[in-house]
Amino acid sequence: MRVATEFPNIAQNYYSGLGREIDIITLRGSLELAPVLGLSDVIVDIVETGTTLRENNLSVMSVIAELSARLIANKSAYKFKGKKINEIIGRLASIDTDN
Repeated sequence: MRVATEFPNIAQNYYSGLGREIDIITLRGSLELAPVLGLSDVIVDIVETGTTLRENNLSVMSVIAELSARLIANKSAYKFKGKKINEIIGRLASIDTDN
């Protein structure tokens, strides 16, 4: 099976755990086009809403891992750029994640 991904190590570890041998095709961006163009059988990608998958007649077959984003600032950066960091935090907090 051919797998297109930006995350070859994650894909290899996942399929090895299932006892499946795969050929990995490392691509950057627009992975959903790989199966459509016949480059791969499946893709391993990060999916937030699934809209792009549905637009390309694809669907989630399995979840490899749950992911979340984190904003990290070291003490020095926060001391000298705290105002800007707090501005970014405020902007992120105001984002409607349901849409």
